[in-house]
Amino acid sequence: MGLIMHAGSNNKNVYKTLIVAEYVGVEIKMAENFQMGVSNKTPEFLKMNPIGKVPVLETPEGPIFESNAIARYVARLKPGNSLFGSSPIEYGQIEQWIEFSTLELDANMRGWALPIFEHATYIKSAEERYIAAVKRGLGALNTHLASHTFLVGDCVTLADIIMTCNFAMCFKYLFTKSFTSEFPHVERYFWTMVNQPNVSKILGEIKQAEVLPPIPSAKKPETKPKSEPKKEVKKEQTPMPKPESEAAIEEEEAPKPKAKNPLDLLPPSPMVLDDWKRLYSNTKTNFREVAIKGFWDMYDPEGYSLWFCNYKYNDENTVSFVTMNKVGGFLQRMDLARKYAFGKMLIIGNEPPFKVKGLWLFRGTEIPKFVMDECYDMELYEWTKVDLSDEAQKERVNQMIEDFEPFEGETLLDTKCFK
Repeated sequence: MGLIMHAGSNNKNVYKTLIVAEYVGVEIKMAENFQMGVSNKTPEFLKMNPIGKVPVLETPEGPIFESNAIARYVARLKPGNSLFGSSPIEYGQIEQWIEFSTLELDANMRGWALPIFEHATYIKSAEERYIAAVKRGLGALNTHLASHTFLVGDCVTLADIIMTCNFAMCFKYLFTKSFTSEFPHVERYFWTMVNQPNVSKILGEIKQAEVLPPIPSAKKPETKPKSEPKKEVKKEQTPMPKPESEAAIEEEEAPKPKAKNPLDLLPPSPMVLDDWKRLYSNTKTNFREVAIKGFWDMYDPEGYSLWFCNYKYNDENTVSFVTMNKVGGFLQRMDLARKYAFGKMLIIGNEPPFKVKGLWLFRGTEIPKFVMDECYDMELYEWTKVDLSDEAQKERVNQMIEDFEPFEGETLLDTKCFK
């Protein structure tokens, strides 16, 4: 058996590996008759990836999932290539730009794109934050590329392939010329990359977006006049082309947004979440006496619930900035719950591996289903409901809210608040 890729063909996360395969001279076959939402739910697929995401590479030694991991594996199949650089420092810088592309750019580009392709609810304030974050990342990249043709060294590396694939769909659908003109070195870099023979063979011809597609959830329905003399036959309109829903922008099948969030239908609660967030933000002194006391005075156990979370893979948190970026990406992807949640995330320890633990306040007595369904990070944590009858657990809540240190006997490397 050779290498078999399980995913739909129109998927930028598949393109990463197919381009790498061109550079190292490895053949990869696409799984026959793969159907997103069907094939990835079969028992056979779930044995390869228990959470059913694509892509998955089937190898003679066993399966590999997560697109960057797959690309790294294929890049190492033929020793002596330049995709990992020519020295330890170049290897480190290549990994640095892969992380940057994934956490600073791709996560925010996804957040911007998903509502446009009807995979998430459109929230104007969230869109503004995503666009600002994308511009910040592009600005940093533009500065670097002002004096570099490629990200690292003088030839294409794995970092360039991953960066280009993350950009491809955005240049097609989001990055208009007026948008990218602020980042001329990024423009030059992207067009240089997509015209590399091994890249263009996989990505094909790319035309830059001329206008942004409309936000479907922001469209207003047309109002018909009360009386019409006769019905007109409507001409068919060509819809705005968009990526296949099977993961051209994301690695999993995204659910369609519901017309109304079920949490908005819950009975009114005496606790007003914005009041708590305001109290938290404005309390600068006597935090325990003012903010913590105020929280418990406001807290409504019938309308809200408190949850501890613990990252399942803390032994992998060996690099401080990667761990902090991982948590930051999680909070960005939680934007869809900003109206219904408050959270504190603690990165614990002064030496690796670092521990990631958190406290979350959610509207309702359970973790909202739409959060579990739409934010894939939730599956990376163990969730435990706070037992309010246990004074030790209540004190733990207090300490997490106020960033008490030492926390459980250890120093805090960093804390992040979702509000």
